[in-house]
Amino acid sequence: MDILSNLALGFSIALSPWTLLLALVGCFVGTVIGLLPGLGPSNGVALLIPISFSMGLDAVSALVLLTSVYYGAMYGGRISSILLNIPGDEPAMMTTLDGYPMAKQGRAADALVISGVASFYGALMATIGLMLLAPALSRVAFHFGPAEYFALYMLAFCTLGGVGSNNQAKAALAAALGLGIAMIGLDKTTGMPRFTFGELHLMDGIDFLVAIVGLFAVAEVFHFIESHGKDSAIGVKLGRISIPWRDLGRTQGAMARGTGIGFVAGILPGAGASLGSFLAYMAEKSVSRNRANFGKGTPEGVAAPEAGNNAAAGGALIPMLTLGVPGSGTTAVLLALLLTLNITPGPLLFTEKPDVVWSLIAALLIANVMLLVMNVPMVKVFVRILGVPSWILLPGVTMVAFVGIFALTGSSFDMLLMVAFGLLGWICRKLDIPTVPIILGILLGNAMEDNLRRAMVLSNGDWTYLFQSSISIGLWTAAVLGFLAPMVLRRFLKKPPMPATDSFDRD
Repeated sequence: MDILSNLALGFSIALSPWTLLLALVGCFVGTVIGLLPGLGPSNGVALLIPISFSMGLDAVSALVLLTSVYYGAMYGGRISSILLNIPGDEPAMMTTLDGYPMAKQGRAADALVISGVASFYGALMATIGLMLLAPALSRVAFHFGPAEYFALYMLAFCTLGGVGSNNQAKAALAAALGLGIAMIGLDKTTGMPRFTFGELHLMDGIDFLVAIVGLFAVAEVFHFIESHGKDSAIGVKLGRISIPWRDLGRTQGAMARGTGIGFVAGILPGAGASLGSFLAYMAEKSVSRNRANFGKGTPEGVAAPEAGNNAAAGGALIPMLTLGVPGSGTTAVLLALLLTLNITPGPLLFTEKPDVVWSLIAALLIANVMLLVMNVPMVKVFVRILGVPSWILLPGVTMVAFVGIFALTGSSFDMLLMVAFGLLGWICRKLDIPTVPIILGILLGNAMEDNLRRAMVLSNGDWTYLFQSSISIGLWTAAVLGFLAPMVLRRFLKKPPMPATDSFDRD
């Protein structure tokens, strides 16, 4: 009954006309921010913090506006991923694997509707989980130390062979390349430069947004020029725009599984929506009867990662609110906002500031409904992007990529670096080397190294510390099986059938 009374308190605040207007504006702005390649939810929320202060918003209003932007950006990231093979942000990378092939088949509208419903499902269930399970599930994070996190990242990299490539060696090469790129810059412990070759611009490392926009957006432009648009969704004749009820029914299980995995990944501080969407995709591929079609345009490959990354977005709010530990980059920005407003997150927040917490939860429930109602009817508008002539669309995409990166970094060197990553992505595409492991290597490499170092410091250099807890042993076992299983299964599946023989034949 306490939950119901607290939720009633939250809705009494969130249903005011002013709060509803802020939620609607935040959802629309967040969707646009998510659609634009390279911005992403963390940058969108950070850009709007000064605006919220200039408007003189109180704590509840500011949180409603910025969390609506957060959820809206998680929705919007799928649009450019499906239509142009350009992830709006890093959690939307996995959506490109099956969303873009669906667009090339003329099913862009179906992919957008499925992804929108999956996003709604994942975000709604995560918000309900935040409401019901926040105090209990936040304790799970206490069992994850540096050894467990390192094993979790190893599990991610060991299962990369099944993502975007049928060659385990090429996937491992791509992951190693991504980890090597992540090492560029000053060492955090010693302060010594690594792989900078005397270039001052590389001292701070490679900006993740520069890499993702280059490997996807610029590489897609190069590929379009080379192929003259023959292997692109641009100009493809679109099918009838309607709600794919059959596919939505087929993907209910994928949405549920992706939501559960993404929610748990969001709760773990530092894991975030990127890892949540990746694990959701891999888990769905491993249990699906239709696994051979993953990467070729299957609806389950769109539903699972979209439900996973949106559930992770909601789950990431749990450690922020209950422990004061951000679960992702965006929640780190929201944590800074709370501290600026003299609100200290922690176990006492739910009792000392119930109006703030429960009005936020109520606003998230309302924002989810707004986003679903806003996104599904706008599918007809989104798919028209593919009807724009390529001589207009491609220069526009290139301009947005360059302007977006320059606005964020202010460095002309980063724009040159983005072109270099575009060439790398184009070469990898010609050699059938997947680019997703490169991106994940850049994204997770620093966190993986930091946790390994912490584990070695805590154990005085004893490497067996990485295998001492039951959680880490389970993760290491899953990592080894995840690396070996694809090779064994491929060899078994490719084994030719035995020729039929007559049982009565005799030599």
